[in-house]
Amino acid sequence: MPVRPTVRFTALFTLTALASTSLAACSSGSGSDPDTVKVSFKQSTDNSIKVMDTYLGDIKKQFEKANPGKKVELVPIKAPDSEYYTKLQQMLRSPKTAPDLVYEDTFLINSDITSGYLKPLDDYLADWKDWDQFIDTAKAAAKGEDGKTYGVPDGTDTRGLWFSKDVFAKAGLPADWQPKTWDEVLDAARTIKEKVPGVTPLNVYTGKPAGEMATMQGFEMLLYGTGTGDGDSDPLYDKGSKKWITAGQGFEDSLSFVETVYKEKLGPEVSDALDPNFSTKIRGELLPQGKLGIALDGSWLPQDWLEGSGHEWPEWSKELGLAAMPTQNGQAPGRVSMSGGWTWSIPDKAGNPDLAFEFIKTMQTKANAQKWYIANSGISVREDVANDPAYVDAQPGIKFFTDLVADTHYRPAYPAYPKVSVAIQEAMEGVTTGDKSVEEAARGYDEALKEGTDNQVVSQ
Repeated sequence: MPVRPTVRFTALFTLTALASTSLAACSSGSGSDPDTVKVSFKQSTDNSIKVMDTYLGDIKKQFEKANPGKKVELVPIKAPDSEYYTKLQQMLRSPKTAPDLVYEDTFLINSDITSGYLKPLDDYLADWKDWDQFIDTAKAAAKGEDGKTYGVPDGTDTRGLWFSKDVFAKAGLPADWQPKTWDEVLDAARTIKEKVPGVTPLNVYTGKPAGEMATMQGFEMLLYGTGTGDGDSDPLYDKGSKKWITAGQGFEDSLSFVETVYKEKLGPEVSDALDPNFSTKIRGELLPQGKLGIALDGSWLPQDWLEGSGHEWPEWSKELGLAAMPTQNGQAPGRVSMSGGWTWSIPDKAGNPDLAFEFIKTMQTKANAQKWYIANSGISVREDVANDPAYVDAQPGIKFFTDLVADTHYRPAYPAYPKVSVAIQEAMEGVTTGDKSVEEAARGYDEALKEGTDNQVVSQ
């Protein structure tokens, strides 16, 4: 499951021609017409959100104009996240149903790679000069364990601390707050609790109902800030031995942070924290209404506040401050972020792979990539776009969150990762409710980790 919405801003118009296209359109197979490239993507379940439809419709026009006689058939899959993955995998299993190009979440791309559903793109990428513009961390997110690349990323996201300037003013905290350690984050939350009653001081997503939000926005934003700062080691996965790492001191320290938030009542009520729809309330109510002091969350939050969203908040950039999440004790590099994202991939059973890559190249001209990042509030994974003032100045917060890419981390999205993520959520939930001590939750994680990875584990 992705941690951020795939498509985020309400477009000014819809493409009625796309609305009638359905999953059934793939039934004839991608290779049935050598002059037509079939492009499948995740369509928002919110009928008012058509940013991806609009963007791809424009790319379709460009592609067909530049390639006379060639056609693009857009095949949206309109489904919630979990159903999208299921439907996509069903399509990829047969040449009769596989499209030529698919939208893959980096969260699960390795599952499809391992299943043999995707085609390595290395031969295409070697002859494509624009590939040199993509940052290494984004490239790594689309690599399989075999070292081959299976997707072209179309952007990423980062995470940090959002805070209410009004709440901070009432609490006597600085408007330019930039905490240097975890303790400074907790101390700010304690100050808010003491001086601003009726406000939730700090939100950290937790527990199984929050799913990957709890793992990525919550726990991993802590865990990846517990290391030595050398940037080479991953606290979850040992690339050398290709094994998952059991709970060590950094893992327990991260659980202790979560335990402190809820034990000291610095966070929301546990019943709210374990509500699967709580993130919607945060964006739609708590932050806009000044009822939340600090939110550990993602770069995409303004999606809900723009014109046409239903709960517009044009003043958000003046009323909210942004701060990087610090490392545990301020050790180098001093801040931490996690990134996810999506890639365009070519199915192994695609009938027109060459045409599909030509479509990728059209999407990924500098101008088209920049247009997508801005429309979708995405973070650029291309250096030429990231350095363009038109991109940097397009929206408040873009520069802040783009700068975090330098110190961001990607999840070890290998096939077992979804099970590892659930084990993390269960450990978090145990300390959130108080049903388990940190030590008990860590032991439970180790047991679940061994079971979920066929005992492919190593101690830290």
